[in-house]
Formats: sequence, structure tokens, C-alpha cells
Amino acid sequence: MTKIHKFTVVVPAAGIGKRMGAACPKQYLPIAGKSLLEHTLSNLLEHPQIGKVIVVLHPLDAEFNNLAIASNERIRVVTGGDERSDSVLAGLECVEPSESWIVVHDAARPCLHPQDLTKLLNLAEQGEVGGILAAPVRDTMKRANSDKIVLKTESRENLWHALTPQFFPLEQLKDALKAVQERQITITDEASAIEYMGGKVRLVEGRASNIKVTQPEDLFLATYYLTQLTQPQDKGMG
Repeated sequence: MTKIHKFTVVVPAAGIGKRMGAACPKQYLPIAGKSLLEHTLSNLLEHPQIGKVIVVLHPLDAEFNNLAIASNERIRVVTGGDERSDSVLAGLECVEPSESWIVVHDAARPCLHPQDLTKLLNLAEQGEVGGILAAPVRDTMKRANSDKIVLKTESRENLWHALTPQFFPLEQLKDALKAVQERQITITDEASAIEYMGGKVRLVEGRASNIKVTQPEDLFLATYYLTQLTQPQDKGMG
């Protein structure tokens, strides 16, 4: 019987979710019976190719230890920093040196489909080029000025929405994140750091339902997608 290779996921969860306008960080908002973060972590841990999850928390986080999932022996908690790159790098420093690839996933994306994660993880068997889940742009795209006046309509051809997880060779990602930090470059995802260093990033098409909960109305949509995700006929890994 072939042994399944298991990967570690870093989940940056040190944000405070200002855009949600909530009394607590958005990852702790209740949704479908559990907190947003619990759904995200449970979803990851249920996948047969995920071995451990490193959760990166704000230094003043007082919520995580109250979650039932906090006692899961496959979860490790570390303290993050001011920027996303600080938090991800803090998580990467805790990964065993023997691991050659690493997964990074947003805490506020609870609706990741297991089949999409499987497709992404297959990159480790195809060479040394990492990649990200992404969804093709379907809407008409407008470029505007600072006064919100349209300057031009952009072609949708070859435009993609970047999603997570993002999956790269461990040392490549660590080096890229350290480089952007040294140059004081702010990044919004790990692929940006790889791109800055001239590395290649492969796009793996994923479901548009893999939304990031950012605005209050996103909670309703995420609740619907979570309901669909838990349907027995939709849980296949193939």
C-alpha cells in the first residue's frame, strides 16, 4: 500500500478584521454552528494529505484557546507579526526542515473544496514549480482613477482571481519572504513574493466558492457554500 505524503499548512490568523466592523476578529465570528476559523481548520485537517496545521495568531489573541479545536494535537500555535509576510514567515520557521513543500491558507477561507486542494498538492509530484488556486475572471473589469472615474475597460483574457491555498517549496518561499521584508515590500499573498524574486507560479483552477470572508455579507454566502460542501456526494478527493 502506497504511503500518503502529508503536508503542513500555515494559517495566518493574526489579523483583526477591520472591514467586518465586528466586536471580535473576523476569524472568530460564528457561522454554521462554529467559528469561521474552526471551519477552516477542520476542513484542512479532514484532508488525507494534510498532516499538521500551524496557526499564526496575534500576540494579544485571547480567543483561540477557547475553541474546541485548539486542543487538537495536530495543531501548533505561534505568534505572528504586523504584516502578513511576518506572520507567514513566523509559521515557516516552525516547519520541520525535512519538509520540502509548504501550504499557506487564509484563515477566512472556510469553503475550500477537498478536490481543489488535492489538485494543488499534486504540483509536488510534477516538478519544482509551486502554484496557487485561482479562479478565472468572469466579470467585465474596469480600471478607474482615484475619483472612481473609469479610465478603460480591461480585457478579461488571462486574468485570474488569486485564491488560497498557495503551495511552494519551503526554502524558496522562506527566501522570497525574507527578501521582500529586507526591501520593505508589502505583499498580499505568498505568490507575490515568489514573483518578486523571479520565480514561476503555476495557476491551478479552483472553485469560485472558495471565498474569503471580508465583508459582513460574505458570511451569508459562506454559510451556503459550507452547507453544499458538507453534502456526502460532494466530499470526494478525486
